[in-house]
Formats: sequence, C-alpha cells, structure tokens
Amino acid sequence: MNGHMGARHSLALSLLALAACPSNRSRLDTVEAKGSGSAANDPWSSSTAKVDTDKKDNGGGALDGVDLKDMLSKVAEAIEKPGPYEAPEKSADFDETKPHWGVMKVSGDIVEREAFSLTGGGRGTELRTVIDRLRALAKDDKLTGLLLRLGSVDVSLPDVTELRAAMRDFRATGKKLACHTEDASNSGYLVLSACEVVGLAPLGQVAITGPAAMPIHVKPLLDKLGVTADFLYVGAYKGAAEPLTRDAPSNEMRETLGAILDRRYLTMVETIATERKLTPDVVKTLIDTALFPSEQAKAAKLVDEVTSFEDMRAKLITGPWTKLDVEPDTKDQLQTMLKLARFVGAMPPVKPLGDHIAVVYALGDIVDGGGDGVLGARQEIASHTLVSALRAMTADDSIKAVVLRIDSGGGSAQASELIWQAVTALKAKKPVIVSMSDVAASGGYYIAAPANKIFAEADTLTGSIGVVGGKIAPGNALAKLGVNTFPMGRGKRATMMASLYPWSADEKAVIQNSMEEVYRVFVGRVAQGRNKKYDDIHPIAQGRVWTGTRAKELGLVDEIGGLDAAIAMARDMGKVDATTGIEVYPPSPTLRDMLSSFGGVSSPFGLQVDSALNALESLDPTIGAEAKRLLRLALSFQGTKIQALAILPVIR
Repeated sequence: MNGHMGARHSLALSLLALAACPSNRSRLDTVEAKGSGSAANDPWSSSTAKVDTDKKDNGGGALDGVDLKDMLSKVAEAIEKPGPYEAPEKSADFDETKPHWGVMKVSGDIVEREAFSLTGGGRGTELRTVIDRLRALAKDDKLTGLLLRLGSVDVSLPDVTELRAAMRDFRATGKKLACHTEDASNSGYLVLSACEVVGLAPLGQVAITGPAAMPIHVKPLLDKLGVTADFLYVGAYKGAAEPLTRDAPSNEMRETLGAILDRRYLTMVETIATERKLTPDVVKTLIDTALFPSEQAKAAKLVDEVTSFEDMRAKLITGPWTKLDVEPDTKDQLQTMLKLARFVGAMPPVKPLGDHIAVVYALGDIVDGGGDGVLGARQEIASHTLVSALRAMTADDSIKAVVLRIDSGGGSAQASELIWQAVTALKAKKPVIVSMSDVAASGGYYIAAPANKIFAEADTLTGSIGVVGGKIAPGNALAKLGVNTFPMGRGKRATMMASLYPWSADEKAVIQNSMEEVYRVFVGRVAQGRNKKYDDIHPIAQGRVWTGTRAKELGLVDEIGGLDAAIAMARDMGKVDATTGIEVYPPSPTLRDMLSSFGGVSSPFGLQVDSALNALESLDPTIGAEAKRLLRLALSFQGTKIQALAILPVIR
C-alpha cells in the first residue's frame, strides 16, 4: 500500500509541475479557450482523434486539438482504479450519498510521528492518523459500519489503549465495527478484541503468549573487541548501563522488570476477559496455552468466525460498501497545491487562525545541540531544536496551552536541563499538559516534571529519576590493532577525558561527585514540579522505573489517560473552544528540512562490527536493532559523559 501510494503521489507532483510550467500553463489556457471537455477535442472520445504535429508552436503548438487537462484527469482516474485482476474497491451498487459500509486496512508499525530521510523514506503509520480517521468516520452520517482488515501490526501497549479507546468511541455512535485478520498476537489481538465481530482466516492463528521482556547485553561483544565500558551510577536502581557493563541483568533490574510485566499481564487479562466475556481465570489459562489455530481460537471464544476476508465481507455486508484509506487522498486541487507550496517553503506550516492549543512531540533520545533539526525532531529530542520551538510558542499569544507528548528514555542531562528551563518558562505564560506515550523515563521524566498536569497510560514506563555517567575505553582494542596511545598533560587530571583507558579511582571519584550534583538538581526539579520536598522524591527516585498506574499512586503522574484526555484538559485550561484546530510540532517536513539533514554514510562501529550487527539483524530484526541502539548509546557517552538515561529492554 505504501509503495502504491508513494508512486501515486510522485506522479501527482509531476503533473503539478507540468501544469505549473509557464509554457504548459499557456497551452492549457489555449486548450481551455478552445473549449475543454468537448468531444471534438477529446483524444479519448474517438479513434480518429490525433495530434496535429504539422502546426507551429504558437502557445498551443503540438498540443493544438488535444484537451491536455482532460487527458491528465483521465490518467489520474486510471491510476486510481484497480486493474482487471485486482480486488474491487467498492461494490457495484455503491453510492456515497446513500448509507454504506467502509472497508479499511491497518497494518505495519503504529508510531507517534512518521520518520523521514532522503535515503530511508518513511516508517509506519502515525497513531493520531488512525485515531483521527476513526473519529472522522464516526461522524459520517452515511457510514453505517466499518470492517477493519488488520494485518501484522507492531504497536506498544499504551498506544493500543489509545487506539482501542477510539474504536470504542466509534461503536458508541451506533455504527458497527468488525475486524478480520490472518494472524494475530498479543498487542495485535488486543486491538482486534475491541471489535464486535472478529474473523480469522481458515489457516490463521491467534497467539496470546503474554508480555515478555528481552534484556540484551552487549558486554561480551565489547569484551571480544577489547573495549571497556566504564560507568558509574547514582541511584540504587539506575541500571541504565547494565547492558554494557554486565553479562546479565542485576537483581534490581529483574525486580523492576517483574513489576512491569505484572502490570502488563494484568492489562492483557482484564482486556480479553472484558471484551470476550470470559472470566480472568479462563483468560489466564488461555494465555498459558498461548497458541490457537483457527478452529481452536473459535472454540476458545477468542474469535467469532473462521472465514476468508472476502467471505466475511459478503456475509457481514449485505448492502453497498467502499474501500477506505487510513490516509485518504485529497481530491481538492487547492489543498494539493497548498501542500506542495508548504513542502518547497513557499508557505508556512499549517497553523490554525485565532486562539488554539499546540501539541509538541518529544520523541527519542535526548541529545545536545541541534541534532538533525526539525526533520530529526520526529525521532530525537535535540535540546537546541526543541528549546527554540518551545520559546517560539511561549511568545505566541495565539497559543493558549501546550500539550507535550513524550516518548523517550532520556539522554543528555545537560540537554534535559535546558529543555526543563524552556518548559518552565512556557508554563509561566500558559498551561502545559504532558501526555506520556510508551516511555517517559529519566530525562523523559525530567522534561515532564514542570508541567501543570501529567497524563500517562496504565502501562506507560516512567520515573527512572537517576543519573549514569561513563565512557567507552577502546585502548585495549586499539592495542590489538597495533595502535598504542600515550596521553600526556600538565595537571593531576589533565588526561582523564583524553585517555582511551578506564578511569583511575581518583578520576572516578571526580566523576561521581559531578554525577551526585546532577542527581541532586534532577530530584530538586522533580520536587519543584510536583510541589513536594526533596526528601519526598528521593525515596521513589534512585533510578527506579515505574508503570503509569504505580507512578500515579506515588504522585509522579496526575491522571491515567491518553493524548485525547490531555488535549481536552489543555483546551479547558487554555479556555479554547473544542472545535478549534491544533498546531502540531514538528510540522510536515519541507524540502529545506530534508536537504539540511542530508549527510554521508558512516560506519560508526567499524566495518567488521557493522557487518556482524547487520547479520544479526537479518537473523532477528528486533535483537539486531536493539544491539545497534545499545552501541550507539554507548558511543554517545564519548561526547556526553553524564546522562539521565533509562535503557529498557524490549518489552512485548
């Protein structure tokens, strides 16, 4: 679907460029002056229609006698239509002015903001895009029901909760909601369970194995390379660097992960029990069974029908239906031109007129400096970039409140402090509401602390108020390659940052002292934001990760709820009407954003290590990607020695 849509959009841009070219505009004008759409000028209306190439080009030129505008319209229509061997996009009796069903496919990664690059393209479908689409369809008085064709989806449990809420709201309008899938597991099944009717393909299966964590430790790999990860902590539970310094998780990490898994297991049991009308004990037995082929899934009441998608559609929908896209193409030529103008920088980003609220996404690792600018803001939190955006919103009197949507395990302590200051200055002028997504821990919590109100989902991972410091010491690895280093300086500790070997005991004491000061400031910032004393926060800090439910009990979170709830509160506190538009940061990417993020190809770990990691990624994409992420985080300490960072394992 994405490739087809991309090709369609590329052609649309080409056609726009063709129409925008001065010589082509004059030709179009000439054609229109001669009467566009007439049978005489329609090359598709008669087999005898032809282009008169003998005439000189006087504005109409070789296009004289051809209705180019109509031709392009027909080409566009042909692209929209399915081929003779493709599935139909609507029933023969479909009429958009009459009651009908919709059929919509949802698959792939569900993400907070789609990431873009010149070489890698985009990834995933944005959560808000799916939710907003469901909200819009719920208001369509001609739509009587929706059949969702759910493919393989990768979505975090907190995002599942928000998506299911939108599905419940859709059903609350009285419209029917049904789902079909060929396979479903854990989070994907929880999405399916929000439908009234669930269909499963004949040889499909349902896998509800329960939540699992996968701590990945790369210390053995570093040992093989002769690289030492030299790290210190402040906080009894601050195990951020454990994957780099230990062969296996510590007891404290196992305790933390156990609490997280308990909470997520409870969510799964309660959700399935409620939606499928089963007792919790029965659901626990089903989870222990784990894997259900189609007929067994039906017998266990996990699905309602075992059928192909086409047969389910035919049985369920007795009237007209049409295919719907999660991101519908606009047929408004003006809107298309405006999009193009914004992309090339001829117009500013979309901004509602009059008083409104803004939603600011803070996603990814927190890094110093400007990072990759606005384009990079979709996958990293660069202090200079985000601070600039927050200060601009502070000065904009038309923005009456801001929702800060956070999905981050933290990063640079310095960058977190700078963002904290910007959020504090923003709060002094207008309400700031935080909405936590999957993770808002360590530095992610640091930047949330000043907010007026903090929302989190029950399964959000937050807290981890602690500090980790260290460096990667590749001296032994270089020695194996025949490279010896000889740090020299004047002053007792002149070479402590330049040395490629682990710190001495004296040097570690200096770093530890600096980290203790950062921790003191961090806890103080949290205490200030939560209107508590330092001694109230310190016992629940120390690097401990909490679920959203537990964080609310401890006073680190105010409300259990998603982005919709945060937006509603922001509008209420900012005294903004619920019908007004929302300003979103980062905005849609522009050509300038893409060009400014263009860079060379690098091999950060060395060709041999990169090759090994690529091979690992081909064997297991999740573990391979996580190993790469851990090594990148390790390298980040070369430039940022002290970080407020939570490295959490893959939890599914």
